[in-house]
Amino acid sequence: MSRATAPPAVRWTAYVAVAIVFAIACAFLSNWQFSRNAARAEQLALVAQNYDADPVPLSDVIAPGGSLAADDEWQPVRLEGEYLAADQILVRNRPHGGTAAFEVLVPFRDEDGRILLIDRGWVPPGEDQPLPDEIPAPPEGQVTVIARLRPAEPLPASGRSAPEGQVPSINPGLVADLVDPGVGAGLEPTAYGAMVSEDPAPATRPAAFAAPSEDPGPHLSYAVQWILFAIMGFVFIGYVIRTERRHRREDAEDRARGIDPSPRHRTPARRNDRDMQDEDSILDAAGR
Repeated sequence: MSRATAPPAVRWTAYVAVAIVFAIACAFLSNWQFSRNAARAEQLALVAQNYDADPVPLSDVIAPGGSLAADDEWQPVRLEGEYLAADQILVRNRPHGGTAAFEVLVPFRDEDGRILLIDRGWVPPGEDQPLPDEIPAPPEGQVTVIARLRPAEPLPASGRSAPEGQVPSINPGLVADLVDPGVGAGLEPTAYGAMVSEDPAPATRPAAFAAPSEDPGPHLSYAVQWILFAIMGFVFIGYVIRTERRHRREDAEDRARGIDPSPRHRTPARRNDRDMQDEDSILDAAGR
């Protein structure tokens, strides 16, 4: 009696179809990881190009009324003017120092009248309270600031808010609603600056930001793994079909000799039982 009710050709076609569907899924996932690897390579190239570049005036990167271009991210700019310390804002839930820290945002008015939001660094939450115990103040009066330009962050997709004096993301439009209207109206809408240095330097300042990671990530290895999974799927289906064909050939040979093929596959179990009986006899003869 055959071990499967469906004809072999139909069953094997179904096996191959499953392998093809699995391979298509693997190809999609592999292409996705290749895309992520390419995007990560572009990010690393951008950091290498701009991160340590010479500072330039803000207007050289963002023209008045213009916006920050994608390939200008991380470009250092030199600002000369004053901090608008009365409009300082905290960004909550920022991952620094192994905790949910705060970043300190202070609008800076350049000598040409433009206002750029400066992220001065981060401070940890307090020892006995969620707010920081101390927030170092920015230098007063005329200040020269070097900052790296970063694109404005989007508003939280979840719609989450923040307590008074805080924002959930570095979005100039969101900050503009919380500061003096005259300051908010002049904020650069598409970018902010991550502070590098201040001159004169204050006695204390928020903790500096770590340099961007140079790790390319695991995306390339994951892409190759998905390709290997697709190949392994076909290898496995081939093994299953080959094994089934061998069993069918053995069954046909048994029938040709007048042997019922069904019990043949139970022979190893019976052989194991006989071996166990022989071992028991030997142990009994040894007096154990």
